[in-house]
Amino acid sequence: MSETPASVPADTDTDTDTDAPAPAAALDPITVQVIANVLLSIADEVGLALRRASYSTNIKERADCSTALFDRHGRLVAQAEHIPIHMGSMAGAVRRLTAPERLAALRPGDVYITNDPYSGGGTHLPDITMVAPVFTGDRLIGFTANIAHHSDVGGHVPGSNSGDSTSIFMEGLRIPLVRFATDGRVNQDVADFVLLNSRLPEERRGDLLAQTSALRLGADRFVELTAKYGIDTVEAACAELLAHAERRLRVAVGALPDGTYTALDHLDADGPGREPIAVAVAVTVAGESITLDFTGTGPEAVVAVNVVRSALEATVYYALKAALDPEIPANGGFFDAVGITAPLGSLVNPREPAPVAARTDACQRVADVVFAALAQAVPEIPAGSHSSITYVNFSGLGEPFYVYPEVIAGGSGAGPELDGLDAVQVHVTNSSNLPVEALEAEYPLLVERYELVRDSGGAGHRRGGLAVRRDVRVLSAEGAEFSAHADRQSIGPHGSHGGADGTPGRFTVLRTDGSRETLPGGRVSGIRLGEGDVMRVDSPGAGGYGDPHTRDPELVRLDVVDERVSPEAARDHYGVVLTAGHTVDRAATDALRTRD
Repeated sequence: MSETPASVPADTDTDTDTDAPAPAAALDPITVQVIANVLLSIADEVGLALRRASYSTNIKERADCSTALFDRHGRLVAQAEHIPIHMGSMAGAVRRLTAPERLAALRPGDVYITNDPYSGGGTHLPDITMVAPVFTGDRLIGFTANIAHHSDVGGHVPGSNSGDSTSIFMEGLRIPLVRFATDGRVNQDVADFVLLNSRLPEERRGDLLAQTSALRLGADRFVELTAKYGIDTVEAACAELLAHAERRLRVAVGALPDGTYTALDHLDADGPGREPIAVAVAVTVAGESITLDFTGTGPEAVVAVNVVRSALEATVYYALKAALDPEIPANGGFFDAVGITAPLGSLVNPREPAPVAARTDACQRVADVVFAALAQAVPEIPAGSHSSITYVNFSGLGEPFYVYPEVIAGGSGAGPELDGLDAVQVHVTNSSNLPVEALEAEYPLLVERYELVRDSGGAGHRRGGLAVRRDVRVLSAEGAEFSAHADRQSIGPHGSHGGADGTPGRFTVLRTDGSRETLPGGRVSGIRLGEGDVMRVDSPGAGGYGDPHTRDPELVRLDVVDERVSPEAARDHYGVVLTAGHTVDRAATDALRTRD
């Protein structure tokens, strides 16, 4: 790896004062808002630069990455609209850097790297976090951070991300928080450790350099901001933004009726003959205070769906912001206003070395139960979404070797006013699909089918969003290896207020000899595919909202015309009878709905 500058060089002394400044009452709100928007624009620009400079399709095309800025006290002041779960990794790494023993050692030109979930720098191993302290002269003014999902960091399967691993030691290289660059130059020994443990070292090299370059851009822009407005003004504005976020959350919580709201949902079982894994929460509202207690959640899982504390926190913060006040600024000001209890040794607070590669499936269920609990006080919260990552990975068995990761979208839950969205990511993830053109240009694979799955959205007054079907054919003579992690393969997303559940997902192998094999659940690895074999991926749909028999028959008719709903489902689930010409038979419909 070439010695590429990684951050802005400056003097070597640091400011080790860790007392957070109080919000400045004299700072006018217009200046605060302008600085807030500049901070967000910096985070967005850095994210765009990271994507443009990266080598792997997972970062440059699918945008499986995030960027953020932190103040000198380690508090999140701006996160780009990327992937909510990534906040846990970046915040954890910066929190460790602001510990007194670390803070005193920070120098201009430093870049730190980590991915380890059990030492506060990650939530699973493919997500590599990088952080750089930002200095003006000898004064520490903040941190710029980014995280990117690397397509391979070792482990027992290509992609380092299968759901069936039983120990974190099976999942890849664990990187402690170490200097990746010193004085603006990459530490080659550290880089070599990462490259040596990846099946695609050249791709890793390019992606790591893209991350360091993005950090340098973020540092440049942060310094420019403080040069324009003054360091003290920017710090005061950040303090006010953080305080404003906390006030908004407390106001939103204060509008809820006091009480304890509980919810229970389940993940698919973590092995044959085992029971589904419970995810439970009790949300207690008392005035402007809110606490979430996950006691009652099942024990840490045998397979890789466990959620470390930082990932749990990121999920809870996302869910509260989305449910109570989506306009809360994208910073960490309200984090300390939320109490979280998670029993040690449970699914949501596992003990090392429990596997965590597929932690997002459990995080999705955490979001589901938080929403379900809050829906008792906030009825406009939608029904259950597909809430599964549905991660798939194809890798080559010959030359050239490749690793193709993808996350397949699904349906979002219907609400009281609108149908659910079709083919979208939800909750803690926000990555793009990989366009077919890019996929087929990069890999010896052919996408033969990419469509919505009819009747996958739960029936309701508002219909649940539809699932996705993607058929991928293997073209190489050597074949391919397939691994995956997905949930909602046995328990479909829940409907709400009388709405029906959405359909579960599944994986099906279509062999060239005409045979079909439905895989046993969503956490698999080492599935061999021959030349010409097709892997069919069906994601889960989403729940409907309200009584299906109150849905406007004309909307049902349009769903049938658009092939979102079959004529049989229109009759059986909605009580709507259509003629051969797809017009509503009003008399038959009224009779059927009255009889039912």
